Amino acid sequence: MTQFTDLGLSQPVLKALAADGYESPTPIQAQAIPTVLAGRDLMGIAQTGTGKTAAFALPIIEQLVKNPRMAPRRGCRALVLSPTRELATQIAESFRSYGRNLNLSVAIVFGGVAAGPQIRKLAGGVDILVATPGRLLDHVDGKMLRLDQVEHFVLDEADQMLDLGFIHAIRRIIPMLPHRRQTLFFSATMPKTIKDLADAMLTDPAMVAVTPVAKTADRVEQSVVFVEQSGKRAVLTEILKSPELGRALIFTRTKHGADKVVRQLEQDGINAAAIHGNKSQPQRERALGAFRTGHIKVLVATDIAARGIDVDGVTHVVNHDIPNVPESYVHRIGRTARAGAAGLAVSLVANDERAYLRDIERLIKQSIPSTDRRSEAGKAEPEGAGAASQKPNRGPRRPNGPQEHRSGDQHRQGGRPQRHGGDRRHGGPAEGTGEQRRPHGGQPRHRQDGAPRPAGAPRGDGDLKSAGFMQKPRRGGKPGGDRPRAHGGQRTAGR
Repeated sequence: MTQFTDLGLSQPVLKALAADGYESPTPIQAQAIPTVLAGRDLMGIAQTGTGKTAAFALPIIEQLVKNPRMAPRRGCRALVLSPTRELATQIAESFRSYGRNLNLSVAIVFGGVAAGPQIRKLAGGVDILVATPGRLLDHVDGKMLRLDQVEHFVLDEADQMLDLGFIHAIRRIIPMLPHRRQTLFFSATMPKTIKDLADAMLTDPAMVAVTPVAKTADRVEQSVVFVEQSGKRAVLTEILKSPELGRALIFTRTKHGADKVVRQLEQDGINAAAIHGNKSQPQRERALGAFRTGHIKVLVATDIAARGIDVDGVTHVVNHDIPNVPESYVHRIGRTARAGAAGLAVSLVANDERAYLRDIERLIKQSIPSTDRRSEAGKAEPEGAGAASQKPNRGPRRPNGPQEHRSGDQHRQGGRPQRHGGDRRHGGPAEGTGEQRRPHGGQPRHRQDGAPRPAGAPRGDGDLKSAGFMQKPRRGGKPGGDRPRAHGGQRTAGR
């Protein structure tokens, strides 16, 4: 097995990794670190949880130390772009941890907080800057930051950047960078739009791809509960009161929905907190802190806000609202069953969400075992039926188009988006505030009546225990990233 000592890392970095218990690199780290150390551009296709943060952070630290020079005034030597505040914070913390035995400065800038402390930090220059696109451009436009001396540039979660509407901001940033630089490009998926963007940014890149999207789902024990929208509260409460519950991450499609679920859970005697784009940064940090320490066992999140959450011991992921983007399902359930630990994913599916389930099963190439908790009246409803207020929007995804702000972020078509915390001016929503959105004027995709359910999907009799997720999770699965403990007490580094 490859060890970090085999990858050409210096003793100060190896000492920091050893102090944190990291010994064996993940597959993407083993492939990417030597390539980046050699100075090549890199295109990495990797899911969250594969350790990709360390895959770029460790070799960047090494190169900065190997080629020492003063950071440019109001500038940086390495720039990492992240789509959300939480992920940016996690990346910055990783750089600080891995480089704590070295004299490197790390700064982070994102919206939703006062700009003054960030400006003061940038004034003397920093070695490593982690930023969200909107606030980065605020500082550039205010002449508080220059990008003409960046040596290493990382675009992380490129597909999420496009989903959030940051493509125009990225296209503004790229020409500000020097032509001679090292560029590292990471994305969980590689549709044509992403590939075109990568081709425009990279020069003769090495390609590293790990954990295909369908394989992530193989590591998680999955189940579906068919239930009316009105019955989701009772089923969710039953799941969360299971004695086998460790930590649970609940996903909703909207910010309003996350707050509503938290209120209902608290009324049912379950402590929970929500994290989404309408929460202030201190509120997010308090919720994440309580979840990490075990003060609360249930965190309710939207897809965008959940990016960057690095919490060990998540035993259950529950899709209160099944996602209308199949890839988001894989991202969600990948929050559990890491490092060989047990993990369960439960999806509550109403009649008006059945088409989404078929899309997911096609993507992961497997049928998900199900149990039926609908009433007789609910079973008699045609597929797609449901309260109009609950019926999800199935408009087409056009991530590079103008994005609609939902759940309190709405603005007039053609107008300027409302700004949250002075966060955005440069196209796209405020960082971390976007959920699954649709462009203005998008037409809904029509369900194909009679489209068959994949064969072999077991049907339960309505007893939740028959679905498997009320039982003690099985051990198994492959080691992941996100600082998990591997077998024998070893840990693997990074996200």
